Amino acid sequence: NAQADGAVEALLKAGHRVTRLASTGGFLRQGNTTLLVGAEDRDMEEILETLRRQALGALVAILPLERYEHF
Repeated sequence: NAQADGAVEALLKAGHRVTRLASTGGFLRQGNTTLLVGAEDRDMEEILETLRRQALGALVAILPLERYEHF
């Protein structure tokens, strides 16, 4: 997906880490792309602005984390 490509490239260029997940499904078997971006609060506006420019119409979900575990 060209929008996802542009968003990933812009986020990486700005120094953010991005994980890209591709899936196919739904009624018309359309392809979808999910981007996972872990970021500090201070970086959120920059990331959101990048997504607004690069992925118009994308759904963005922000999940605030107080704690996480790494195993």
